[in-house]
Amino acid sequence: MGSRNGISTEKIEALNDYAKSPLFSEAEKVALEYADAITETHRDVDDELFARVQRHYDDDTIAELTMIIAWENASSRFNRAFRIPSQGFWKP
Repeated sequence: MGSRNGISTEKIEALNDYAKSPLFSEAEKVALEYADAITETHRDVDDELFARVQRHYDDDTIAELTMIIAWENASSRFNRAFRIPSQGFWKP
C-alpha cells in the first residue's frame, strides 16, 4: 500500500530501524515513535514525546494521526483474534 502512495520500497524496508535511518525526516521519525508508543501496551506517550509530536504537527493532524494509529491497532487485533491473514497488499 505504501509503495502505491509514493513511498519507496527502500523506505518501507527501513521501517524496523527508522530511528537511525537517514531516509526518514525528523517529523516522520517522531510520528513513527508516537505510533510505537501508542501500539506498545506496556509503554505510554509521555509528555516529552507528545511535546516533540506537537513541534512537528498541529492539533488537527495529531488527532488524525492518533485516530489512524488506534484504528490500525484495533483492526490488527480484530484480525488476529479471528485468524484473518494478511491480505498481501505489500510484498517485498
